[in-house]
Amino acid sequence: MENSTLTDGTSSDTMNNSGLNPGYLDIFNNLAPQISIIDRVISPIFYVIGLTANPITTKIWLSRKMRKNNSSAIYVGVLSIVHTVFLLLHIIQELNYAWGVTSYTRMAVMCEVFNMAIYVPQYYAPLLVLAFTVERYIAVNHPFVKERFCTVRRAIYVSIGLLIFSLQIASLQTYIWRYHPEEGQCYPPEEVVDFERIWTLTTELILFMFVPVCVLVVNILVIREIRRITYQSALPHQTRGCGGHTSTITLLSVSFYLICTLLPASIVFALQGIIKPGEMADLDTMAADPDWKRYLQYMTIRKIVEEMCLSNYSCYFFIYYITGESFRKEVRKLCCWKLFTSEKDKNTVTSKSEYTLVTTDNANIIKLEKTGNSVPGKPEYALVTRDNMHTNKYEKSTAM
Repeated sequence: MENSTLTDGTSSDTMNNSGLNPGYLDIFNNLAPQISIIDRVISPIFYVIGLTANPITTKIWLSRKMRKNNSSAIYVGVLSIVHTVFLLLHIIQELNYAWGVTSYTRMAVMCEVFNMAIYVPQYYAPLLVLAFTVERYIAVNHPFVKERFCTVRRAIYVSIGLLIFSLQIASLQTYIWRYHPEEGQCYPPEEVVDFERIWTLTTELILFMFVPVCVLVVNILVIREIRRITYQSALPHQTRGCGGHTSTITLLSVSFYLICTLLPASIVFALQGIIKPGEMADLDTMAADPDWKRYLQYMTIRKIVEEMCLSNYSCYFFIYYITGESFRKEVRKLCCWKLFTSEKDKNTVTSKSEYTLVTTDNANIIKLEKTGNSVPGKPEYALVTRDNMHTNKYEKSTAM
């Protein structure tokens, strides 16, 4: 999404590079400096946040403890890796477009390879979100088949399949982009401009508009089912099963954040075929041109929306931390934040005389409590289940 929105400006800049007219970077710096300020100030903030938080998120979700019997942790962990890769590639792109530091645009082969590489995480990320959203739908709406479809092995296979699919779609960018040694620039040649416009528009609408809409529809179905179950059987809001350590509210929050960031970007991108810049001239003439005024206003709005979209690759850590208790505990353990551990977390430590097991079957809570009349070497425990206020007692049972 980030890269595709720049193709219009890049093509126009290079095709009008006669040495007399100013480039697009000079136009923005002189006629609309806020565009460059947005790129140069806000983007580095998201780089720092994302490149710090995403590796921590990856380490936690893909740890043995979190991914054990938790297929959702696979999707979320892979998503964090994808976000990290995209931010690294985006830094290289920003050096070229926002700072005027030539990088891949003046290198043969790198022109084609880079434009393919930066599209892969953009395609891959929403597909991963769709994958675990569908998985959550299966876990909540069809719990009897969740053991079959919601497994760690299947999550790995799906992640690999989606990566291959994203690579195949992005590989077409090597045909669209060309390095022009006579100009030292990287842009689509004239013979593929029409194809590039149609292909980019199609993939943008499918992956950045249709996929988020599908995620929205599936989330609505999940929320309706949770409300129905909660109303009828008074079960807890958190649904366990596929992804026992990952709460439904966490995955729903990630899905809705994706929708809120990608849909506006897709709408703004669709407008770039309608709002075009004016004729190239000197800066004073362009400053008075109504077409250029409208185009620069549009570019300002688009840059703001693009930064919102960039936050989608940086800020999931905060969603996980706010909504996921298990994630919070792992972050505190990883960062040695013992001073910030709440009393509630400290009280969750199991005592020697009471054992608690939370099962994945309708979230029943089972307790083994020491009865007191124990025989030496053979302790007795009472098995208490919170299932319709039913209590069972098993004597001479062994401790867990």
